[in-house]
Amino acid sequence: MPEGDALRVTAERLDAALAGHVLTRAELRWPSAAAANLVGATVLGTAAYGKHLLTRFDDGRTLHTHLRMEGRWRVDRTGSRGAAARSPAIRAVLATRHWTCTGWQLGMLDLLATRDEPRVLAGLGPDVLADDFAPDAPGSRLSDGVGRLVRDPGRPLCDALLDQRTVAGLGTIWMAESLFARRLHPWAPTGSLDEEAAAFLLLTARELMWRSIRVARRAGLGAVETGVHGHLGRPCRRCRTPIAVGTANEPPFERPVFWCPTCQAAPS
Repeated sequence: MPEGDALRVTAERLDAALAGHVLTRAELRWPSAAAANLVGATVLGTAAYGKHLLTRFDDGRTLHTHLRMEGRWRVDRTGSRGAAARSPAIRAVLATRHWTCTGWQLGMLDLLATRDEPRVLAGLGPDVLADDFAPDAPGSRLSDGVGRLVRDPGRPLCDALLDQRTVAGLGTIWMAESLFARRLHPWAPTGSLDEEAAAFLLLTARELMWRSIRVARRAGLGAVETGVHGHLGRPCRRCRTPIAVGTANEPPFERPVFWCPTCQAAPS
């Protein structure tokens, strides 16, 4: 599933193509929104919150999309073969005179009043990539994230980090990479961290994801080399122990957890 860093880059690319321009074509191939007419609306911009995208229009409406496991947005020059958008996998088309954006295999789509955006984001924790998550930001929400992380002291760290009610945006990649960077056992209970250690863990996740965004702007998504995720059986870059994989969460919501059994040994 695309994570918060991928959603940030996607929002930037949609912005570059659509923001400030009038829609000349708009198709929402989704049962609850198929009759909506967006042609003639001006796109104000697209924002990411965790794993959610919010494309706002000047008529007071917002298109909310979620990529789920396989979704993506693609940008093609209007009039090109890709902009024809004939594939049955395409569930949204937003086009201007110059660019056509197509939403492929989207897992969620809602058209709602912009004032109702908090409704679709209700229950999510703070966005780990947001400006207000920085420790020196006015009214920083870092302490909120820390409190959410440790509020169930018996819960495994990997489970808590994947829960979007803790912080929004983390998935299997950055959960694993953050724990590896901090040398934390993925199944250690959240209560084993004090507030300072919990804050360092969340800020590590934030920095790793922002590094991924910076690289993606230059070289494309997925260009950042990971330390443990996807490296099953390969030697750890720190200690040469073969990377192992375990499981977070209970069925049917289980997710893989890549980790180093030496660098991330269970606490005694």
